[in-house]
Amino acid sequence: MLLDVCLAKIHRATVTGADLDYEGSVTIDGLLIDAAGLLPGQAVLVNSLATGVSWKTYIVRGEEGKGEIILNGPPAHLFKKGDMVIILSYVWVSEEDAKKMPHPTTVFVDDKNKITKVRKGWRPEWAL
Repeated sequence: MLLDVCLAKIHRATVTGADLDYEGSVTIDGLLIDAAGLLPGQAVLVNSLATGVSWKTYIVRGEEGKGEIILNGPPAHLFKKGDMVIILSYVWVSEEDAKKMPHPTTVFVDDKNKITKVRKGWRPEWAL
């Protein structure tokens, strides 16, 4: 049996923009992507702390150090500049490996989306 388990999250990031005319995705500062162990094109779930809305999309790598979190395309109707979000990534793992995962890798950020702390919680060899 495979379980869908949280791999990593960027915790309480601030939306810096919303571009309705872009074709879709979420642009995330490259430093945040690297710290979380994520990849461009990878699917993520973006959750708004302001409204409770969740949106599934994929990552576009933003410029490193700019602190960008930009919701592109349709989610621009649901997220606005200044909203706080939690960005979650999931991975399929065996039940045995899921039991070994203490918690997801969590990237904590300040109000400018600068990394304040990274808590590592998974091992790449667990991912299938």
